[in-house]
Amino acid sequence: METFEKTSLNQVKRVPKRGHYDKDTVYGILDAACVGHVGFSMNDQPFVIPTIYGRDQDTLYFHGATTSRMLVQLQKGMPVCMTVTHVDGLILARSAFHHSMNYRSAVVFGTARLVEDTDKLHALEVISEQILKGRWSEVRQPSEKELKATSVVALEIEQASAKVRTGPPVDDAEDYELPIWAGILPIHQAYGQPIEDPDSRRPLAVPQSVRRIL
Repeated sequence: METFEKTSLNQVKRVPKRGHYDKDTVYGILDAACVGHVGFSMNDQPFVIPTIYGRDQDTLYFHGATTSRMLVQLQKGMPVCMTVTHVDGLILARSAFHHSMNYRSAVVFGTARLVEDTDKLHALEVISEQILKGRWSEVRQPSEKELKATSVVALEIEQASAKVRTGPPVDDAEDYELPIWAGILPIHQAYGQPIEDPDSRRPLAVPQSVRRIL
C-alpha cells in the first residue's frame, strides 16, 4: 500500500486516529467528487476558490478562462492546497457539545504548473471523465479557438492526508440516561431522472454515460 509521508504539513493533529495517509483512502475521496476548494495566496491575500477538477494518478487538473485570476496565479509555480469533503451523516448527540458529522475529507498539497500543447487536451479529458465517466467520447471535442481561450493547470500532489469519521455519537457517560433521542441522520447524494434540453432539435436517447449511473 502506497502512503504519503507524515509531515508537519499534512499530519492530522485533532483526533489523529481518524487520519489516513494511504493513497487508496486519499484518492478514493478525491475520485468520489468533482469539485474541490483550492487555496492560494496573491499579494499576501489568501483566497479559497471552488473549482472542478480531474485526477490522473498523482496529478490534479484545473481549467478555466485564460483570464481566470486563480489560474493566472497558479501557473506561476506557487505552492497550492486543495480540499475535498463528503458529508455522510449528521451526528445527533444528547448534548449540543457532542453533535458532529460523519465525513470523509482529503487535503492535498503540491506545486502548480501550466499545461500546454497535447497534454492540454488530455487534461481536459481527465476533467470531463471526473465529472461523468464516458461523456468525453460522446461529445464534440474542443475547437482550436476554445483551447486557446482555456487555461489548464496541473497540481502535482506532493503531500496529502485524509480524515474520516464514522459511527454513532460519543456522549458523556452520564448523558446516556437522559430521555433524549440520539443517533445518525444519514445523508445520501443521488442522481435524479435526466431532463433533456428543451432546445434540442430532435428527441434523442439518453446516452450510455448517463444510463450507466442511473
